[in-house]
Amino acid sequence: MGLYLQQLLAGRDFATSDSFASRMANFVYLIGDDEQRVCMVVDPAWDVRGIVDFVDREEMKLAGALVTHYHPDHVGGEIFGHNIAGLKELLTIRPVTVHVNENECEGVKHLTGLSDSDFLTHCGGDTISIGDVIIRFLHTPGHTPGSQCFLVDSALVSGDTLFIGGCGRVDLPGGNANQMYHSLTQVLAKLPDDTLLFPGHHYASKPTSTIGDEKRENQYLRMKSLEDWKRMMGEATE
Repeated sequence: MGLYLQQLLAGRDFATSDSFASRMANFVYLIGDDEQRVCMVVDPAWDVRGIVDFVDREEMKLAGALVTHYHPDHVGGEIFGHNIAGLKELLTIRPVTVHVNENECEGVKHLTGLSDSDFLTHCGGDTISIGDVIIRFLHTPGHTPGSQCFLVDSALVSGDTLFIGGCGRVDLPGGNANQMYHSLTQVLAKLPDDTLLFPGHHYASKPTSTIGDEKRENQYLRMKSLEDWKRMMGEATE
């Protein structure tokens, strides 16, 4: 198996003339089979044509789109008065299937205007193959109800669930602090320490980390109890 994994940064690798995209610092990922030259794109947004052009320059075939969660900077839509290109524009250029968590599909449809036939819904534990590369879906609610991460080989693409030194917000619509605590401590922290972490945004001084480093250095993975977590998040203990 030849794993193909590319990390693309908004404002640097695509959307280079978009100052808002640069400030948002989204990562877009290409995951696939290097030998069979086939891949899927994770959270295509901002400059869809630029992302597709990168795929073409790599001489890869785009076989699908993987969605971590439904926020506009990841799938397209309107945010802060800005209309962001995303899945709708991708399917106009390359009509591929969009893979989304079953709890997130309605949110993605609402933002993008796509229809049921554009999606294949998943639940935690599902797997798909891209060539000979197998991706496992991890349901990690907290930032949104249907947030999901993608585990492939020893690499984790974590969307806005886990950042380097941080985690996704839980105070936005659909956010849930209790669910985030479980996703971080009972799902992601249980992965092997040498698992490489590829987050959804470039918020740290480095673009990647490991689960082991985050367990040692990231306070959000070091909480010993839900009560401690709630105190840190500023919530009253039930």
